[in-house]
Parts: sequence; structure tokens; C-alpha cells
Amino acid sequence: MEHPRKSREIHNHHMDSTMWNDLQFRDDDVVIATYAKSGTTWTQQIVGQILLGPDPDIETAELSPWVDLRVPPKEIKLPAIEAQTHRRFLKTHLPVDALRFSDKANYIYLARDGRDVVWSMHNHHANANGLWYELLNDTPGRVGPPIAPPPDDISQYFRDWLAGDGYPFWPFWENIRSWWEIRHLPNVKLIHFAEMKRDPAGKMREIAQFLGAEVRPDAWPLIEEYTSFDWMKKNATKATPLGGAFWDAGAETFINKGTNGRWQQDLPSADSAAYEKRAVAELGSECAAWLAQR
Repeated sequence: MEHPRKSREIHNHHMDSTMWNDLQFRDDDVVIATYAKSGTTWTQQIVGQILLGPDPDIETAELSPWVDLRVPPKEIKLPAIEAQTHRRFLKTHLPVDALRFSDKANYIYLARDGRDVVWSMHNHHANANGLWYELLNDTPGRVGPPIAPPPDDISQYFRDWLAGDGYPFWPFWENIRSWWEIRHLPNVKLIHFAEMKRDPAGKMREIAQFLGAEVRPDAWPLIEEYTSFDWMKKNATKATPLGGAFWDAGAETFINKGTNGRWQQDLPSADSAAYEKRAVAELGSECAAWLAQR
């Protein structure tokens, strides 16, 4: 299969996809991709511990930058990435056609049922403080409308997200679909959040094998400890951007529940059915079934 080519740019209150255009890839780069709120930080922690650990003091948020986040500007961000001397593991929330793709880098894509995504996203959005809004809305270079506070009603938030295809963040279906379409490439690995929850130890070993990383057998117990939800919650400042400064309740708000199915208690059945119908229409039955697992 031919490797994908970048065909467009994406700009919004969060993103500037041109950040990737001038990035100088290395042959051993790792790119961790998700739509958002799908296990990104967890996977960054896992990859960081596999490549650089086990070490409880690894500052994942500092070592694994979100490349397409539009702040800081590229003249600051790209030199900082270039200066890294360890094996780099970079983060993106872009669909494939807006991402400059390297046939040498390894890509890990995490997916999660959209209903679980929204329940996690609402917590993220509702607890964001003034600094978060200031950074996203007022920093020069924003393209498109600002992001506003969310409604208190999480079901309404879900309906707005579904009707607006990812509103007020970015499109959901194209993101899932674009990565699903290249899942057979040898340097791409798709993992579902539910699979990671069911068998974290097994999936971590799969990731290590995919990355060609040699991990001592006696290192795995510590890697498993330092990537557990409880450990990450207690040490959230190490994995959270700016140590959680964008949330008044701190980094523990960013690393919230780590569970699936919370929407089942609150989301009306008609809204859930509308989502499931949309998923099949947008993704096809095979991908929609894969995405719906929990």
C-alpha cells in the first residue's frame, strides 16, 4: 500500500497542522495519534517508560510534545523538538491527510467509542480555567471562532458534538476513518482503548515489539506500575501539560476516570441509537463495530 500524502491543512483554536511541514523526521521517531480523549496521555506514558524507563521521574508532558498544537509557535517548538537527543515520541490529533507522513516513523493510533470520548471531553472542557481559554483564544494566529465554555448538560454537549461532527473541537469521523484506512501499513499500529483496559500488560508488550524496543524482563513490573491509572493519577503533574495549570483543580482533573461506559447512565437511548447509526454510515459496519467495543 502506498504511503499517504498530505493534502490539506487544518487550523482552529487548538491546531496548526503546518507545524509538521518543517519537522525533520528521524528514522526511529514514534508518533502517537488519537482523535482526543482516547488514551493519548496513557499511551505517551507507556511509550516513554518503554523507551526511557522504567523511571518514575520521566516528565512525559515535556518529552512528548503535541506537535500540531498551535502554541508555542513553530519557531520555538520545532527547535526544541530537534534538540531532543532521546528517541522521540511525538503526539498528534490530526487525521492522516492533514499529517505529513514518514515511511520511517512508527505510528500508534488509539481509538475509543465516541460516546466515551465525549464524556471524557466534557470533564476536560468544563474544568478548564481562564488560562486555558486565554491561551487558545487570545494567542495570536488563531484561525476560526474561539472556543466557548460548554453547557452543563452533558447530554446536550453530546448532541452538539454529534450534530456538529466534533463541535466545538474538530471532526471525529474523518479522524477515525483516515487511520482505519491505513491500518495495514507495517509502520502503523491501531489499538482500541478498551483493548488496553482489558489487557494493559499484553498491549504494552505488543507496543514494545512494534517499536523494536528491547525491554529487560525484570523491568516490566515497574513499567506496569508507572503506567497504571492509580500511579498516573497520583503523579499527574508529570504527564499533564504545564503540570495541570489549565485546570483549577490541578492535573488530577486532566487524568480523570479512565473508564468506559459512563454515558450509559445519562445518555438517552435515542441519542445513543443516533450515534450508532451515524457510525455505520460514516465508517462502515466493520470499523463501526471495532470502534464500539468496550
